[in-house]
Amino acid sequence: MGIDRHTAKFLFWARDEGVKFERMLTVGRHVLFLSKGELRALLARRGIAKTPAELQAIFCEAQGYADPFLRLLGGQEAASLDASGYEGATHVHDLNQPVPDDWKQRFSVVFDGGSLEHVFDFPQAIRNCMEMVTVGGHYLAITPANNFMGHGFYQFSPDLFGRVFSSENGFALKHMIVFELDNNRWYEVMDPAEAMERVSLVNRRPTCLGIVARKLAHVELFTKTPQQSDYVAKWQRGVRVDPAHKQRSPWYRKWLRRVKKLFVPRFNPRHYRRIEV
Repeated sequence: MGIDRHTAKFLFWARDEGVKFERMLTVGRHVLFLSKGELRALLARRGIAKTPAELQAIFCEAQGYADPFLRLLGGQEAASLDASGYEGATHVHDLNQPVPDDWKQRFSVVFDGGSLEHVFDFPQAIRNCMEMVTVGGHYLAITPANNFMGHGFYQFSPDLFGRVFSSENGFALKHMIVFELDNNRWYEVMDPAEAMERVSLVNRRPTCLGIVARKLAHVELFTKTPQQSDYVAKWQRGVRVDPAHKQRSPWYRKWLRRVKKLFVPRFNPRHYRRIEV
């Protein structure tokens, strides 16, 4: 796990959007993968000037770990949590298991920069993260979306986060951002429940989702099991599968899939809005 130019830009953008980093917990201890030039440019855009010596200290003070960078976000505490102590995390705990009660509602920000896809029991892991956020605080994430097969156990879709960070779980999903790793175009993603259809993406490049969710209340989580929103909409409308569709021949269905991939835009403008971060 590490802080690259995309993650650094996302974190500063979240701060500009009102996220308070006073007490921050990172899932995993992060390494700085920024160059000094990238960090200098990022800070300059926000009116933060650093001397060469100060920049050098950010990279060297914690032996290459991102702790000094995270303090630039305004935090007084930058703790880390990992399943083992081999990288010197502040807290050692397996997120497949519930966190201790005294960790709950402790942090103004819990940030997953690429860890939960490696945790087998994702529902327990995300529950832990949500419980550790204080009311008024935020859960932030940069997580794999497309073309990360083999990287971890999972890749994630917008509908998962739309259903997890719901009002009935005491959260409001403020932003979902999607971006490809090799370019600077960022898009705000529509919640599939709002779109009333699946928000999908077919592309060729490694792609991540950025999540900003605010905690409104500390409530018992997942008293109602999340369901995929397009199925819920169909159940409510009583929509059934067209029997004629089932009778179409296999070659026709294969041809139709190819045509859709050729002509549907990769970032459908109905679901993805270009933004500057």
